[in-house]
Amino acid sequence: MHFFYPEILFYGKINKIVPLLRRQVMLKIALCDDDVQELSRLKNLLRRYQEERQSAIKYVAFTNAIELLQELHRDRYDVLLLDILMPGFNGMEAAHEIREFDNRIKIIFLTSSPEFAVESYAVGAYYYLLKPCTAEKLFSVLDRFFWDSQKEEAALHIKTASGMLRIPYSRLEFLEVINKRLYFHLMDGSVREISGSLSDFEEELLGREEFIKVHRSCIVNMGCIQELNPQELITNAKQSAPVSRLLCPKIKEAYMKYMFAEKGVR
Repeated sequence: MHFFYPEILFYGKINKIVPLLRRQVMLKIALCDDDVQELSRLKNLLRRYQEERQSAIKYVAFTNAIELLQELHRDRYDVLLLDILMPGFNGMEAAHEIREFDNRIKIIFLTSSPEFAVESYAVGAYYYLLKPCTAEKLFSVLDRFFWDSQKEEAALHIKTASGMLRIPYSRLEFLEVINKRLYFHLMDGSVREISGSLSDFEEELLGREEFIKVHRSCIVNMGCIQELNPQELITNAKQSAPVSRLLCPKIKEAYMKYMFAEKGVR
């Protein structure tokens, strides 16, 4: 989850910092390099970036890819600074495994060799930095990330048979599960289907104020509800979703509260 603070976000070259936005993203960064001295240098650069940009950053360092993968399975990070040439399980192999369960994290490769640049595209690398990683190079990439994170619409990321799919929350009308198949009903009336259970996305969706669970098999975007009755609801795209009769009074109350809040009535 991102947190915003009433600070100024800076963007630009080190010697020409320009105020960009009056809010700031809490950035979680993972560092992985088998060279302890290089890790220490990166941490010093990040501390300097924090001071110069007045940025909210949390970072954790790892000396091998195995420990990194264990941590990424436990917690979510925004950015990964990853060395490629490490003994045993190298950075590129780790990146391929990370993409099996996380397509959201921005991977920034750090390496002394340009030979992996082409392969880095296969794992959707955000950037490819040649060592030595200077303050100017790293700060420019982090500035770019802060800028992109402000303008990019929040979205749900799902893994399909053909790859990864990004669905902006605002375009998702409701998510429904039927016989261990998940159906993502979108605003344009289209449906995306994958295998899974509702619990796979329940925490993420219900952590947002616009989504509510209306049935044991269905989570709905309240901003997309056109009609609501004890049996079903109809969305703006004329799609029908089931409603629990027992939950209906609470759903109506939550819906009215949400709509009043959306229109500025508190």
